[in-house]
Amino acid sequence: MEQKKIAFIGAGNMSRSIISGLAAQHYPASLIMASNPSQGKLDTLQQDFGILTSNNNDEAIKWADVVILAVKPQLMQQVCQDIKESQFDDKLFITIAAGINSERYHDYFDQTIRLVRCMPNTPSLLGLGMSGLFAGNGVSQNDVQISEQIMRCVGEVLWVSDESHIDTVIACSGSSPAYFFLFMEYMQQSAIKMGLSGEEARLLIQQAALGAAQMVRHNGHLELSELRKQVTSKGGATHAAIESFKQDNLEQSIDNAMKSAVERAQEMAKQF
Repeated sequence: MEQKKIAFIGAGNMSRSIISGLAAQHYPASLIMASNPSQGKLDTLQQDFGILTSNNNDEAIKWADVVILAVKPQLMQQVCQDIKESQFDDKLFITIAAGINSERYHDYFDQTIRLVRCMPNTPSLLGLGMSGLFAGNGVSQNDVQISEQIMRCVGEVLWVSDESHIDTVIACSGSSPAYFFLFMEYMQQSAIKMGLSGEEARLLIQQAALGAAQMVRHNGHLELSELRKQVTSKGGATHAAIESFKQDNLEQSIDNAMKSAVERAQEMAKQF
């Protein structure tokens, strides 16, 4: 992995996830810096990973070759405008904030920057993340490689050629862990009504979900519909459950939910 000085603007969970992934790949701690107004988070990162820290975003950005913008979308404009007097010709920016398009960052900084948009998800905390990436204008092939190497430290990556597809990434992987949690939550509630304890139901459901995900991963040559059919014997218990889902129009409910996520991401782009 090419070694560059990487500065994280923001020291929240996603910054910690990526730093942890870099550390697991033996990336030098001396080439990683985190900047944050809260000293507590910085102290924890320094203690856990031995990285450099700062309370000054401008200092961190001037030091870095690669800047990862990891602050909440509603704070991004102020953070960028506070440091816009610096020159960034030699720096690559990676943003992990949802709902802010590339052109907006050029406005925030009042200059053109080399920017990669990245949409990771919370399983990155376990090194099992899925990140969608989009390379803006002026991003070099080397920038693409560096961005991919960083994000592969926390899971899989997918590059999209159209920036609008980042919103679809949000619906498919950024938000979807919550969909699965909700589905599992409702399954647990149903099992409790049938007499199992919460702990018993959770064990059964979480292991089934883990196994199902692994079956999908290890059978890439099979369509998802085919995997489903392999578990669904006609006239059996699984078939009865699947038919119930169909009667309740689960397909349409999922389609509506995915579209709602995309629409909200598009609304956020107008807000910020």
